[in-house]
Amino acid sequence: MSAVSSPRALRSVLVVDDDDFALESMREALAPLPLGSVATAVDGFAALRHIKSCAQPPDILICDVYMPNMDGLEFLDQLAQMQFKGGVIVVSGLNIEMLDMARQIAVGSGLQVLGAFTKPVAQSQLWAALGLAPEV
Repeated sequence: MSAVSSPRALRSVLVVDDDDFALESMREALAPLPLGSVATAVDGFAALRHIKSCAQPPDILICDVYMPNMDGLEFLDQLAQMQFKGGVIVVSGLNIEMLDMARQIAVGSGLQVLGAFTKPVAQSQLWAALGLAPEV
């Protein structure tokens, strides 16, 4: 496994997705990074509960667009209302137009969008969005 160079320290990441395979794939992609924690939530409601229970909000949120109960668009709206200051990565396995719309809504709401990707997200895409690169 290669080492990672990091221009900024990341303490925590929250991955919000209702698909177990997607959650596990993200965990594996993030595993080599020097993170304090990687938490997961199965929908927007669970993610909001997690954020509110933390002493500090996550540095990065990775959010699926399509989820039950509270979808990604509703969740992003809630993040904007909370004035979330961390980075946001939006992902979708279904519809690239909806993914782009989610990115535009998030940016327009004042969220710091680091990337918008179709699933499965390649580790290199994820690391690049986080401003990280493998050391050679």
